[in-house]
Amino acid sequence: MLPVLGPAAAGLLLLGCAWAVLAQQGDAQRGQYLSKAAGCVGCNTEARDNAQPYAGGRALKTPFGTFYGPNITPHREAGIGRWTEPDFARALREGRRPDGAHYFPAFPYPSFTRINDQDVRDLWAYLRTLPPSSRQSEPHDLKFPFGWRWPLWVWKLLFFSAGAFTPDPSESVVVNRGSYLVNALGHCGECHTPRNFLGGMKRSRHLAGAKLGEGTSSSNLTPTRLKKKSDAEIKDFLQTGMTPDGDVAAESMAEVVRNTTSQLTPADLDAVVAYLRSLPPLPDEPK
Repeated sequence: MLPVLGPAAAGLLLLGCAWAVLAQQGDAQRGQYLSKAAGCVGCNTEARDNAQPYAGGRALKTPFGTFYGPNITPHREAGIGRWTEPDFARALREGRRPDGAHYFPAFPYPSFTRINDQDVRDLWAYLRTLPPSSRQSEPHDLKFPFGWRWPLWVWKLLFFSAGAFTPDPSESVVVNRGSYLVNALGHCGECHTPRNFLGGMKRSRHLAGAKLGEGTSSSNLTPTRLKKKSDAEIKDFLQTGMTPDGDVAAESMAEVVRNTTSQLTPADLDAVVAYLRSLPPLPDEPK
């Protein structure tokens, strides 16, 4: 015979079931915050006035050619409206399209693979709420032979390790949260870590700054540079894009500040600073 639940126990059971269903479906409001932390709008929105957010078209110039951010609105033909949540998770986790083809690593799946399951679910829930756009994704304009996708399995063997973020037990909860924000969601290493001639990140030079092409570079984020700045100064820069001496962030970093770091909660900003302080100091990348 099954036990008869009292009103309080039955209420708790129903509440637990409701929570489980919501967790499985994802929290779109939380996903919106995560999309800001991940900088999704910057890479997937055309750089022009009145461009529809997330509808694709952003050009990324690299030594291999120009990549274009895709339409990730829920339009069934032009966007990802035909995708399932497992398709989305596979793209982030494995760098694969729904048809199984490899994504080029201009899509930062080497970092996004670390995003945890709940955050993937919440991001997916948010993207499903976006207004659909019929704007077709632009094909990449890559130099020969970098437009071929099949050799990417070799690139992945060399430079890609799939798997969700694992906290460092020797570090605090705050530092681990900062590491997750910087290395998984924020994918800061994609721009602030130098790469070899095949486009793989030099792990021994993690966040030490990099040359970005067209005469631009990203700054060293390790304590080598940051030791001269207070926590308050670093946080103020991440919120406003201005340094204590009145200098302003370069165009690309200014967009990161506007769309991403200025949108983080004070607690998450504290975590980012704490993590960066914990890194080993590395010399600047040679010019």
